[in-house]
Formats: sequence, structure tokens, C-alpha cells
Amino acid sequence: MSTIREKEQVSRPARSTDHFFNVLGDYRDRVLDRICALVPKNRYQRTLYAPMLEYPLREGKGFRPALCLAVCQACGGRLEEALDTAAALEMFHNAFLIHDDIEDESETRRGHPTLHQKYGVAIATNVGDGLNMLAMRTLLGNTRRLGLQKALALIFEVERMARESTEGQSIELDWVKYDRPDVTLRDYLTMIYKKTCWYTCISPMRTGALIGNAGIDCLDAFIPFGFKVGAAFQIQDDILNLTAEEALYGKEIGGDLAEGKRTVMFVHLLRHAGKADCTRILEIYGRARGDKTVEDLAFVLDCMHHYGSIEFAHTLSQSLTLSASRIFERRFRWMAPSPYRQFLEEMIDYMIDRPL
Repeated sequence: MSTIREKEQVSRPARSTDHFFNVLGDYRDRVLDRICALVPKNRYQRTLYAPMLEYPLREGKGFRPALCLAVCQACGGRLEEALDTAAALEMFHNAFLIHDDIEDESETRRGHPTLHQKYGVAIATNVGDGLNMLAMRTLLGNTRRLGLQKALALIFEVERMARESTEGQSIELDWVKYDRPDVTLRDYLTMIYKKTCWYTCISPMRTGALIGNAGIDCLDAFIPFGFKVGAAFQIQDDILNLTAEEALYGKEIGGDLAEGKRTVMFVHLLRHAGKADCTRILEIYGRARGDKTVEDLAFVLDCMHHYGSIEFAHTLSQSLTLSASRIFERRFRWMAPSPYRQFLEEMIDYMIDRPL
């Protein structure tokens, strides 16, 4: 994994996103319809199956299943062949969000109370477990639709996605639990490569390519490409957590500071802040979430602005995006021009060009 130069200047030609949003919206509608059909309609509605649909039906973009479907079609596959796998990926994603919100003690998700705030930790945990079970059952259904060999290949792909994500989550939880002050930029990129990039970009694209019958040699290119896109997306998400309007962002603003997360801004800040500021920042980060005051969080955010940490993070995300564009141009020449290839090209820009 290469280290990104801090001062690299980037420029990309502007592209219209109309096509991107139209395709994204169509994919999202199809996947949500399929998820609603897959969730059982039995007597366990109140505390299991009805809450299961709450996060998927809240306002969201559905990037992960869209990547699966777009890559499948870009590789010559049929959307119908990939729809169940895309739905399973979205269910895994929402299960991860439920558990992640519990671990982070988050209060809002997509503009509404988190599931554990609404139903309690026990019910929310069980709903997340149930979503994982339902997603796995959906993948097993591919044995009938795609054949045993391809279905098993998809399950192994998703198993790696889950393993990478939980290992990445473990790294981040370790940093917070043991109040690590020495996290480096390389450490941070390794963490998001595992926690974010595999389940946000790499595995959705690789599963789509597998269903679309792309060659094994083609699959490897999705790892560096997905890392660069996913890392840019996560860094931009970290910035939005500090700077966006809550009504637009959908999650609580400043939650990362309250939780003591070691974002790229935190890493940069500790390298550039004065000694007195560093001492106070580390003392604030060392406290439990409930012991951090509004003034504490405002102080850390002011320091991030003052020392250029947010600007650095934005430049880094732009640099990663430029690198992703170069990888796509160089290693995906085999992918014929199509509306689905166009969607992937436009996705590179949109993943990090959300309004700050």
C-alpha cells in the first residue's frame, strides 16, 4: 500500500452526475424491492423483521449493491443474476451499521435515532444478527440461480469481506480502547483498507465481476482500485462528520470526536500542533464520550482548522481519487464502453465530491 504525498496537487475534469444519479436511483429501487420481498412476513415482526427494514428504507444512496450490479453488467452479465447478491451485500452493510452504532454509542443514523436508541441494545443486536443470517441465506440461494461453483466463489468472497471488515474494526476499537496517541498515516490507511474498502468497494465490485464472468486475472485489479476509491470516500466521510449540516449528513456531527476516533485529521493534528495543544487534545481524547464537553469538542475542531488538518485530509482524498482514475484507465481497458462503465467512472468523482 503506497503512502500518499501530502503536497500532491490534483485536478480532474468535471463530469455531469445526472447519469450517475439516475442509474444509482434505479439500482437502489430494485435492491430495496428485493430486500422487502426477502424479509419474512410472519409473527416476529415487532422486534425483528420490521426493524430489519428501518435502515434500508431510510434515505441512503445504496452504493454497495449498485457497484455489484454495475460491474456485473459492465462485464456482460445480467442484472437479474446479480440482484440477490446485491441485496445480500446491502443487508450485510445494514447489519454492520447497526452493530457499529452500538459499538460507537451513536445517536442518529440517516437523520433518525439509531436502532439501539429506538428499541434498546438487545433488540438492535438481534436485528443485526438476523440481517446477517438472512443475507447468508440469500447468498446460498445462488446455488440454484448461478450454480454451485459460482455460488461458493461468492460466499468465499463475502467471507473475506466480513473478515477484513471485522479485523479493521478491531484495529479502530483498539486505538480508542487503549487511547493510542501514536497512530500514523500508514496505520490509518491500513485500518480503512480493511474496515471500509473491502465491504464498501472491493467486494461489491469483485462479486459483480464474478457473476459477470470476468476472468480471474481481472479480479485482482479491483483491489487497488477499490482501496483508492474507498479510502477517498472514508476520508471525505470523516471530514463531513465535522463540517456538514446534520440534516444533510444523516449522522450526528462531531460524533467521531466524541468517540475518540483516530481519523486522518487526528493523525495530522498530533504531528503539527504545538506542545500545549497536543497535551490538551490527548487529555480530551482520553476521556469517555460522556465526559467530553461541547467546549472540548469545539477546541479540538478549532485546532484541526487552525493547523490545516481538514485541508490536508481533503487534499489526500483528492489525491487518492486521482490515483483511482489512473488505475481505472490503465487496468480496466478490457471493459467495453457502456452506460455501466460510465457509471463506474462517474462514481470515482462522486464518492468524494459530496458537498462539504
